[in-house]
Amino acid sequence: MALRPILGKIMNDVRKRLESAAYPDLGAMMEGYAHAAVDSAHSDFRHKLDFSAESVDALDEILVMVGESPDRDLDFEVRLWGSYLGELIRRRYAGAWEMTQYPGGTVAVPAVNVRGSRLFPLMKVYRRLTAGEEEDLRSFYNMVTERLGKPAQVN
Repeated sequence: MALRPILGKIMNDVRKRLESAAYPDLGAMMEGYAHAAVDSAHSDFRHKLDFSAESVDALDEILVMVGESPDRDLDFEVRLWGSYLGELIRRRYAGAWEMTQYPGGTVAVPAVNVRGSRLFPLMKVYRRLTAGEEEDLRSFYNMVTERLGKPAQVN
């Protein structure tokens, strides 16, 4: 049996479960999607995502594989993996999820607000999946950490 139809069915089941869940707010929804990304990375791609800076490279490798799949559901993959990237940044800098208009766009999209800076991790994942290597996540993450500085201190 081919792996792609199995993986497609698994991801379809994950998508249905996530989309049918009731979330109290945007942050809870994004966290739910991020945890599903962690599970999928482990079970479907044999990669470990643990919300650490080091996991950015594993996420990028997963996106290469997802990007090569002809059966991908781009909207869902962007939500799943973009939520993980956003949660990684939100946790590191004690940020918050919000819906805001993407610069130059006309609709509100999820963004992570860190001390007044808005980051658009779902848009970054979209560009990684559609534009390829020049949109690698490590460069993006390094730029974010350089601009935002030290992580938040959590008691």
